Amino acid sequence: MPRTIFMDFIEGKAPCARVYEDDKTFAFLDQSPLTTGHTLVIPKDPVDQIDHCSEELYHAIFQSVHKVSAMLQKSLKPLRIALIVHGTEIPHAHVHVVPLYTGKELHLAAKDRERATSEDLSKLAAKICSA
Repeated sequence: MPRTIFMDFIEGKAPCARVYEDDKTFAFLDQSPLTTGHTLVIPKDPVDQIDHCSEELYHAIFQSVHKVSAMLQKSLKPLRIALIVHGTEIPHAHVHVVPLYTGKELHLAAKDRERATSEDLSKLAAKICSA
C-alpha cells in the first residue's frame, strides 16, 4: 500500500488538528471541511478500505467514531452527525464524521434519485444474501 499523508499525521511528520487518539485509531479535523467540525477517523495501521479491516479493527474504528461524534455533539451542538465511509480519495480507510447544522448540508433524499422497482430490489437482495 502506498504511503499517504494520513501516516504523516499519525507520526507527527505533517501538521494536523488532532481531536482524538487511542492505540488503534486517530481522528483529526478535515483540512477541507464540509462543515465546521468535519472530522476523519482512521486506523493507525494503514488499511486501504474499511471492509478490509479485521473485525477487531473495524469495531475499534467505529468505537472511536462514536466517541468523536459525542465530542462534536457536546462541543458544537449540531442537529445531527452524518457518517460517510467514502474512501476513494486516499487509499487509507477512513470515516468522515460530519456535523450537520441545518440538516441540508448533505442531501441524499430519495426524491433526487431514480427509484428501483420491488422486483429489482428483491433480485439484488437475493444475490447479496447468497454470497
